[in-house]
Amino acid sequence: MYFGKLDMLHTLNFIDLFAGAGGLSEGFIRAGYTPLAHIEMDRYACDTLKTRAAFHYLNSQDKLSVYEKYLYEKQEKEDGSKLWNQVPKSVTDTVIQSEIGEKTISELFKSIDNLIGGKKIDIIVGGPPCQAYSVAGRARMGKAVENDPRNELYKYYVKFLERYQPKMFVFENVLGIRTAKNGEPLKDLTGLVEKAGYKMELKVQIASEHGVLQRRQRVIIVGWKIKDKNGNHTTYHYPDLNPEKYNYKVLKDLFIDLPERKNNEGHLCKPIKYTKPLSEMTYLKKANIRNSVFDFTTQHIARYNNENDREIYKMAVDMWLNEKKRINYSKIPARLQHHKNKETFLNRFQVVDPYGCSHTVVAHIAMDGHYYIYPTLNPTHRKCTLNNHSRSRPPAIVSQRLLF
Repeated sequence: MYFGKLDMLHTLNFIDLFAGAGGLSEGFIRAGYTPLAHIEMDRYACDTLKTRAAFHYLNSQDKLSVYEKYLYEKQEKEDGSKLWNQVPKSVTDTVIQSEIGEKTISELFKSIDNLIGGKKIDIIVGGPPCQAYSVAGRARMGKAVENDPRNELYKYYVKFLERYQPKMFVFENVLGIRTAKNGEPLKDLTGLVEKAGYKMELKVQIASEHGVLQRRQRVIIVGWKIKDKNGNHTTYHYPDLNPEKYNYKVLKDLFIDLPERKNNEGHLCKPIKYTKPLSEMTYLKKANIRNSVFDFTTQHIARYNNENDREIYKMAVDMWLNEKKRINYSKIPARLQHHKNKETFLNRFQVVDPYGCSHTVVAHIAMDGHYYIYPTLNPTHRKCTLNNHSRSRPPAIVSQRLLF
């Protein structure tokens, strides 16, 4: 275990399957749980997981000065090796880069067995890749989605339940898991979970109802052991999550402490000082997106956009700020219309609402980039751009402020 300070107060632990960049892990870590293993196939996501593991270890040892120095010296196209080499190897070994499937599961069990060293796992968390269940994914893939192997990954999640018998599990996915293939995968998942000795409950959670400045809906399944080791029925249940009331807004609460960026401005690794003290940023402090340790961030960049798109951005921003209306691609001047498709996806240029929450951020944001135009209050062609900086957590290999 490498979270020394936390271990003295908390003993609960977890493993994260299909971990991605570690969003679920961050929440459980903040709640006091100790991660024993993360399994993720994407190399870059694993790099982020290692960097976060190093961050948490250094924080537990009061050595965040090491982390700060790393951020100031990091260069573009470098991975995190210079940081990872400054923490015990056991810290980064908790990150396992691998697919989860029939060919890998035996070796994965061996790797995890070595990592946990006989410890009992309290919770398993994670969510198989959701493209095969999402509406957008099904529209993009057509009939091929029916044979997509990702449809079957939930079965391997259950195999981890059978192997490690955690007290509870958390399974996250998109709304489409309820209806994909006429509901067969969800029905099968429910049956496999019950056969493994668990009861599960499914609810749709909306991020904006729980203090997140994004209208993001996800299916969150919580499952628990039906009986304890003595054969008695457990009292576990789905947690009570009541909608929160707050008056936070994207413009004044999420991004206002970052210096303004014009088209194509910014450097990936250059530390940038915040423009406002933490005392003025109530939301960022409450959400632990920004802390009192670092007075800077990184990766604050405005993407390059051509003049044609910037002109459309300005029109879209003006329309949203002045009329609260979305721009319709078919209605913009013909000289600006360069997409052949003028019948569908007419909302492809969308402005993030500065006076409320962002609309849902999608996985393929690089392909849907016009969907997240961030408005300034006095837009010009140079200011109208796509800001690569998003916010999620204190500076890390992704120190961005994600809206989810």
